[in-house]
Amino acid sequence: MKKRILFFVILVIAIAVIAIAFVSSRKRYSPEEQAYIKKIEQFRSEKNEEMKNSSDSPFNAKGKIHFENLKYFPVDPSYVFYSKLTEYDKKDTIIIYGTKGEPRKSLRYGYVTIKVDGKNYKVNVYKGYSVHTGEEYYAIWFTDKTTNNETYGVGRYLDFEKNINKDYLYTIDFNKAYNPYCAYSPNYSCAVPTREDYLDIEIKAGEKKFHN
Repeated sequence: MKKRILFFVILVIAIAVIAIAFVSSRKRYSPEEQAYIKKIEQFRSEKNEEMKNSSDSPFNAKGKIHFENLKYFPVDPSYVFYSKLTEYDKKDTIIIYGTKGEPRKSLRYGYVTIKVDGKNYKVNVYKGYSVHTGEEYYAIWFTDKTTNNETYGVGRYLDFEKNINKDYLYTIDFNKAYNPYCAYSPNYSCAVPTREDYLDIEIKAGEKKFHN
């Protein structure tokens, strides 16, 4: 009887220690960070509704594709960076290939810089024109150590809106990294990031791959 009681006491203590360690290991966020996390989670919820119901969604526009909620890493404020845009002196026009093999011209316009674990990483910014409207746009596309494992094998994208102020400080938020439409449906072709767009780190933020 005493042995059973002793075993039970030891078990309770062990569970308590594990629980305390788990709680202690969790990140503690400021009120501002908590508000930011809630905002991103709301954005993701709204995007799910749009993807599911919009006639322009890749799940509906070119044939019906089975929809499931998009998969994400937990929102992490540490993956939000701030950087000025550095324009390349020589802005090379390069060929970016689509996932169906078609070549596309794009201008490697400049780069922003993120700092992870004390090391700086250059993230290219591209300038292109919409094939449908001819409208000018800027974009970031990248691969990293999570690519083809936790995240989509082609790579992921970040929207980028250029500001006319050369000293403008851009927000580079990898929690908003998303998959191109070809991640959901074979009826789309998407730009494939180049070798120069690879980040030699794990970006455990933003959208995960849709199909396992």
